[in-house]
Amino acid sequence: MESANEPTATKEPTIARRQKPRGTNPFLSTLGIALLIATLFTAWTPTSFFASNLEEQLRTLLTPQANAQNGPLTPIPQVRIGIVAGHMGNDSGAVCLDENGLPTLTEADVNLSIATLVQRSLTERGYQVDLLNEFDTRLNGYRAAAVVSIHNDSCDYINDEATGFKVAASLETRDVNRAQRLTACLTDRYQHMTGLDFHANSITPDMTQYHAFSEIDPNTITAIIETGFLYLDQNILTKQTDVVAEGVTQGILCFINNESVLPTSLPLPTIQP
Repeated sequence: MESANEPTATKEPTIARRQKPRGTNPFLSTLGIALLIATLFTAWTPTSFFASNLEEQLRTLLTPQANAQNGPLTPIPQVRIGIVAGHMGNDSGAVCLDENGLPTLTEADVNLSIATLVQRSLTERGYQVDLLNEFDTRLNGYRAAAVVSIHNDSCDYINDEATGFKVAASLETRDVNRAQRLTACLTDRYQHMTGLDFHANSITPDMTQYHAFSEIDPNTITAIIETGFLYLDQNILTKQTDVVAEGVTQGILCFINNESVLPTSLPLPTIQP
């Protein structure tokens, strides 16, 4: 990012039908079911998940729903995820030039291609996914389980080590544990999917102080990922974009589903402004 800017049916045994005991209190039965659902829901749910969203889903589960005769059932709220296509709607980001100095590729285009595939993949899995511009007005107070901003690094040749990806979260986050989980999930799953190395020694303040970190709702966990360098990693970024996008998708799913991942500390900027 440049500042320029995934039985065969068996016959059940016949069970004698028992008559309902006299004096059964329907309210107590309903309460018992509600408590059972609440217990199961709590046991299944990762404690680090977006609290207010879980409360809303639980209320929906325990609220009597309309039957087919009275109207359609109210669906359980979807988990919301925000995907920012870096530089989209603002500027081109890094620009790759040919031998004649003419532009052949822009970071904004690569970011958008990856972000669009991530949005599609998560939507197909049942999540509510917003594709956001770089300075999207919707980012102001934005509430979601997670926001991930997708960027890429320079088109210029720097050295033979300028290859790989970077992930960072805000150093000012209110929930360090969840921020660490998001960055750890993105790092682990993206590296496993793409085979690219984590380029830890080029985290910049532009990443750790990324503007969206201070714009969104403070309970929303956010990370920024630079999926590669547009010079040495251009082949995988442009010709295997589906692999790159799936790496980001799997990282987000790891966080949302509270999957197992080794914890990592929040990366500090290694390049000073």
